[in-house]
Amino acid sequence: MFLKFFGLREQPFGVTPDPRFLYLSAAHREALASLYYGIEAGRGFLGLIAKPGMGKTTILFHLLEKFRSTARTAFLFQTQCSSREFMRFLLAELGYEGDDDFVRMHEEFNKRLLQEARAGNRFIVVVDEAQNLEPSVLETVRLLSDFETTRAKLMTIILAGQPELAGKLASPGLAQLRQRVSIVNRLEPLAPWELKSYIEHRLKVAGYEGDQLFEEDILPEIARFTEGIPRNINNFCFNALSLACAMRQTIVDSAVVQEVMADLDINKHTVALESQAVPTTSAEPEEPKPQPVPGAAPAAAAAKNKGALSPSEAKAYMQEIVLKLKNWEQTLDTPAGRIAARNAKLNSD
Repeated sequence: MFLKFFGLREQPFGVTPDPRFLYLSAAHREALASLYYGIEAGRGFLGLIAKPGMGKTTILFHLLEKFRSTARTAFLFQTQCSSREFMRFLLAELGYEGDDDFVRMHEEFNKRLLQEARAGNRFIVVVDEAQNLEPSVLETVRLLSDFETTRAKLMTIILAGQPELAGKLASPGLAQLRQRVSIVNRLEPLAPWELKSYIEHRLKVAGYEGDQLFEEDILPEIARFTEGIPRNINNFCFNALSLACAMRQTIVDSAVVQEVMADLDINKHTVALESQAVPTTSAEPEEPKPQPVPGAAPAAAAAKNKGALSPSEAKAYMQEIVLKLKNWEQTLDTPAGRIAARNAKLNSD
């Protein structure tokens, strides 16, 4: 582990969505501000679209942290489910463990919404990985927005997911839901010039106080390889620091970066699999086993049962055997084949 070697209190490039490590790029800052404003304004449905690894879940945790003392929140990520299961997951987040009756679950949910509203609390439901929801479940989510008073929405629902979510919302069958989503934000990859600030921010949160760990001239290469996706950057930097520590280097230089790029290049593994799939031929093919000539044994048996053959019958019989032997020429070229041929001839005699 490189933490002690580089003077770190904790892992700076972990895999969990820890809000403390959230780096607010221009796109992340705009998305966070829009979501915050949408909740404050009681806009009902909000949307957040992002490719995998963009920090979508981290920014949602950061957002909910801001409303921890003034709102009741539910965070759902089990989205490969039916409408009944969705409602059960939602109520479980609120501490309710009851029966599976769909009408009863709706009544219980409405009761809890009213309780929070009377207490002066907002109610925020975040559905992460919402692109996995079937259209019927998305329709169930839409119907949740009917829980409202004549003057205000009783809750805010944030649908967060990958670009496939936008495709579903744009489908004609979900037009009513799409009309209710009043604010939609999209997270973009980090710009190359933001990479240095991103790395330094995470190192600082993890307790690093030394000089710059990553050489300046290698940052463009890291930005190109990781495509500006935070999760890719975290994986790359973790491997780079691990390798630098193993080499007892206190700085990540070009040699370390090139080695990490080679290690993380998944394409070389796909090429290796393809080469293994190509069948190879043996330098010395296995000698085919001699096979009995079809019809030879029955013909010989017929001749034996019939007794002595006439000259015309013997000629016809031998022509039949010769014709069959030609079809097995490749087998008869082997030593084993020649033995079989001699046996066949003895039988014919």
